Amino acid sequence: MAINMPGVGPDAEAADPGEARTPVPGKAGATGKRISPFRLYARRFLRNKGALLGLVIFVLLALLAVFGRFLSDWNYTEADFTALTVSPGTQGHLFGTNPAGNDTYSQAVHGLGRSMIIAVSVSLLTTVIAGLFGTTAAYFGGKVERVMLAVVHFLLVLPSFLIIALVGTHYRGDWKILVIVLTIFGWMLTARVIWSLATSLREREYVMAARFMGVSPARTIVRHLVPNIGSLLIVTFTLGVASTVQSETALSFIGFGVKQPDVSLGSMLADGQNTLSTAPWLFYLPAVLVVLLTVAMALIGDGLRDALDPTSKSGGRA
Repeated sequence: MAINMPGVGPDAEAADPGEARTPVPGKAGATGKRISPFRLYARRFLRNKGALLGLVIFVLLALLAVFGRFLSDWNYTEADFTALTVSPGTQGHLFGTNPAGNDTYSQAVHGLGRSMIIAVSVSLLTTVIAGLFGTTAAYFGGKVERVMLAVVHFLLVLPSFLIIALVGTHYRGDWKILVIVLTIFGWMLTARVIWSLATSLREREYVMAARFMGVSPARTIVRHLVPNIGSLLIVTFTLGVASTVQSETALSFIGFGVKQPDVSLGSMLADGQNTLSTAPWLFYLPAVLVVLLTVAMALIGDGLRDALDPTSKSGGRA
């Protein structure tokens, strides 16, 4: 006669006292909790060393831009006429001064903040416009889709850099105008990518059900289409910050961006390249900040892309 004993026999599972069992949802005695998608993404992101390094660098730069002015006795607009183009650490100036007597550290802190404000504002606005425009064109399809895509293609063939330069020069480097023009000419490529992705979503069951139930197009787009491309929008926004920093720096460097009395990292680079041999600190300090900010956002963008991609293994198993 066969005697059945618990834990013994061919059908029994091997029990390791040191191994944590995975609880089965719905069974008695289950102690596990369902991990929310946000926590899962956060774990995968934080396990990516490169992304974590980028996040640390970005946070430090943001803190420097907000609180860095309290570490200096000088305002970025003040001029010390007794210390013109002095080297770092001389006469109370941590990173020296420029030929006009402005404290280089104070100007770098203000320029970093100005460049970050422009980059985040432009990237956020372009992402929102591209997301709504691309999903709207995909949702309606037909003639509406063709007209909206024609608008995108028309804006893409315009000489956007020349228009931005002319507008920036006309308004004397006002950073708010720069945000507007960079936004107007910065959303089209992203909108086209989002449109191509959303065309496959408009035939999904939940979108068709919303149509049959009489849900308004605006509500369907905002509640169903946009959230399903949320991961793409997040990564686009993050990488857009880095590309906007480069665009603003390039415009300011050639004199079409932020101008005096305001300061950005690009305008500091433009001023510093004239004195690169005699006062190199005027060029290298803003150059280092631009590189750090760009690299940080690129690392964060790559980390978010890997964390939101279920097929990626770079973030480890959460």
